[in-house]
Amino acid sequence: MATIEIAKRAATRPTWAEVSLANIRQNYRTIRDYVGRGVTVCAVVKAYAYGHGAVECSQALEKEGATWLGVTSLDEAIPLREEGIETRILLMTGFWRGEEEEIVRLGLTATVWEPGQVELLQKAASRIGLKHHAIHLKVDTGMGRLGATVEELPRVLEALKSSPNLEVEGFATHLASSEILDAPSVAEQLKNFETARRMVLESGFAPPLVHAANTSAVISHHESWNTMVRPGLALYGYHLPFERAGRVVSGRNLELSLKPALTWKTRILSLRDVRAGQPLGYGGTYVTKAPAKIGVLPVGYADGLNRGLSEGGRVIVREHYAPIVGRISMDLTLVDVTGIPGVNVADEVVLLGSEDGLNVDAREHAELAHTIPYEILCAISKRVPRRYSS
Repeated sequence: MATIEIAKRAATRPTWAEVSLANIRQNYRTIRDYVGRGVTVCAVVKAYAYGHGAVECSQALEKEGATWLGVTSLDEAIPLREEGIETRILLMTGFWRGEEEEIVRLGLTATVWEPGQVELLQKAASRIGLKHHAIHLKVDTGMGRLGATVEELPRVLEALKSSPNLEVEGFATHLASSEILDAPSVAEQLKNFETARRMVLESGFAPPLVHAANTSAVISHHESWNTMVRPGLALYGYHLPFERAGRVVSGRNLELSLKPALTWKTRILSLRDVRAGQPLGYGGTYVTKAPAKIGVLPVGYADGLNRGLSEGGRVIVREHYAPIVGRISMDLTLVDVTGIPGVNVADEVVLLGSEDGLNVDAREHAELAHTIPYEILCAISKRVPRRYSS
C-alpha cells in the first residue's frame, strides 16, 4: 500500500518579520569596542531575544565571539544547548527547586541570593561529581526585586563557605533608574553595591566577574561597568531615552551607533473605497471626513501590533506614510491609502522599520502606546514568522 507523505506546510499568511543577524553582530561589536578590553559583555537573549529569535541570535552572537549569553530561566537555556550553543549561559532570575541537577549537567550558571539555592546546587554538583560549578551571587542594592540585602548577605556567604563544589565566579546587582541621569538612586545603589562587595571579599571570595550595568548604564554610567556588562536592548538597535530634570536629553556622550535589527512587514489584503462619514472599525471611533481608499492589513494585536497605535500610528506603503485609522483589531488593521499612487492589493507594507528614507521604529510605537521599546519588540507574537539574513 502506498504511503502519502505530507510536506511540512510553511506559513503563507503575508505578515512576517525580517531579522538582520548582521546588524545584531555589528551592535555587539559596537558595545564590545565601547566598553573596551577588561570588560566582559554578557549578551542578553532572554524573552526570545527581545522578539528576534533566541536560537538564531545566540548562534550569530556566538560566531561573533560572545563568551556569555544572558537568559531568564532554565526553560530559555535548554533550547540553546539543544541547538549546540556552547557559550556560557547566565540564568539571571535564579531557578526553581528541581531544576538544579539539569543546571549543573548543562553547564549553566545560576544567579543565587538565598541559602536554599546554594544548598540545592551544592548537592546537585556533588551528586554529579562536579568539583567546581560556577554561580553568580546577586545583591539587592535598592530595587527591591531579587537579590540578598546587605542584612541577608552574611547568611548566603556562610552557605557558600559550606559548599566546596561551588565557585563564586560573579557578583551582581541591577540598577532601577539608569536612564534617568539625575536619579539619586543610581549613586546610592552603586554605593550599596560596593559595601556588599567588600563583605564578599572579607568572607574570602573574590569573584572576577562583577556586573551591574544594563544597556542604559552601559551608555550613561561608565562607573557601573565593573568587569562585566549586560546589554540587551542595545543588541537589537535601541536604548531608552535619557532624562534629566524630567526632560529627554541627548548628546554625543549618550549615543552608540546602533542599527535596529528587525523590520516587520505585511501586505495589503483588500482595498475598499468608502464614502465620507463612514465609521471604520470596532466602535466606529474613526469616521472618514471625505471619500477615502482604505487598505485592510492582515495583522492585529494578536500579532503584537499594539492597540495604542490606533490613534496616531502609521505604516509605510509605496514610499509614503499611511495613517492607521480605526481601532486595531485582533487580526486586521485599517490604513488610509488615499492619494498614494499605484497602490494595490498585495503591496508590501512596513509596520516597523525603514524604507526609502522613511522610518517607523520601536521608539515611535512606544511613544504612541505609552510604553517602552522593550515591550513593542517582545510583544511581536510567534505567529509572525521570522526570516533571517546574515
